[in-house]
Amino acid sequence: MTSTSNGTKGTYAVINTIQGKMVVELFPKAAPKTVANFVGLAQSGFYNNLVWHRIVAGFVIQTGDPTSRNGGGDSATWGQTGSNQTVPLEANSTTVMEGYVHNIGYLGIARSASPDSGSSQFFISLTNNASLNGAYTVFGRVISGLDVAMAIGNLPVADSCAQTGGLACPPANPKDAEVVSVTIQDSP
Repeated sequence: MTSTSNGTKGTYAVINTIQGKMVVELFPKAAPKTVANFVGLAQSGFYNNLVWHRIVAGFVIQTGDPTSRNGGGDSATWGQTGSNQTVPLEANSTTVMEGYVHNIGYLGIARSASPDSGSSQFFISLTNNASLNGAYTVFGRVISGLDVAMAIGNLPVADSCAQTGGLACPPANPKDAEVVSVTIQDSP
């Protein structure tokens, strides 16, 4: 896998959350459309005050649904909407062979059943999720603050989580799982 964390100029995101800060190295060479979409949304303030609306300990944390802003709306419907633009699937056997896989700390773009339906929702893998490889675009990895992702992954979730088999697992207290902001920068 080609990496820019060797001191060369690259694209990074800082995800500030109530639980702390994560620094993410983005992969524009592997997923140029997904990274451009994420960067544009972050720079517009789209992710500010959204909730990590899907928390599945030992699997993933997911955010990016605008209906979760400030913990508002009906948490039972969080995860069903995104931004108004979509990006195509940028995962295939080549990207997997190059090491862009859903290992612990890696970011993936969420999507519906259609491969080209990625939008604003993204997830961070809390374990190695080989079953997701090639099916969801990998577009970055946490290089600092993985403990923050784990802390979010261990937050208590709503009782409804058990009923949905992990598909809808909003936090019991949305304010504990809020993204404060996402900023883009040229270095970590």
